[in-house]
Amino acid sequence: MAGNRERRTAWAWLLGTFFGAGMMTPGPGTYGSAAAALLWWGAAQIFHPGREALVACTLGAALLATLAGIPAATIVARESGRKDPGFVVIDEVAGQWIALIAMRPDWKHALLGLVLFRIFDIWKPWPVRRLEELPEGTGIMLDDVAAGVLALVAGIILSRWL
Repeated sequence: MAGNRERRTAWAWLLGTFFGAGMMTPGPGTYGSAAAALLWWGAAQIFHPGREALVACTLGAALLATLAGIPAATIVARESGRKDPGFVVIDEVAGQWIALIAMRPDWKHALLGLVLFRIFDIWKPWPVRRLEELPEGTGIMLDDVAAGVLALVAGIILSRWL
C-alpha cells in the first residue's frame, strides 16, 4: 500500500486517485481515463446539454480538475514518497476531459476520445514528455493536459472523416 495512512491528506488522496480509480490494477491510468470518459458520457446522456453547454462544461471540468489536481498530486507524491505515483490519476482525468471537449456525446466519440488520449498519454511525444520535468504536481498534471490537447486535435480531425 502506498504511503503511511496516518500521513495521508484525505481530500488530496481522494481527488488524486479520482475516488479510488487509481488504486485499481493493472493500468491505473487507463481506469482513471475510463472513469472520466464514462462520467462525461453519462452526464451527457442524463442532462442532454446543447453543444455549447457540453463544450463549456467539459472545458470547465477539465480546468477545475487541473487546478485542483496540481496541489492534490503534489501532496500525494510527497506523502507517498514517489515522484510521479501511478495511482495519481487526476492528471488522466483532466487530460481525458480535454480530449473530449469537441466530441459528440455518443459512445463512439467517447471511445475515440478515450483511445486517442491513452495513445498520446502513453506515447508522450515531444514536447509532452518535457513537461514531466516540471516540479511536483505541475509536472504530474501538465504532461497529461498536453496529451489531452493533442488527442483533442487528433479527435477533431478524425471525427470529420468518420
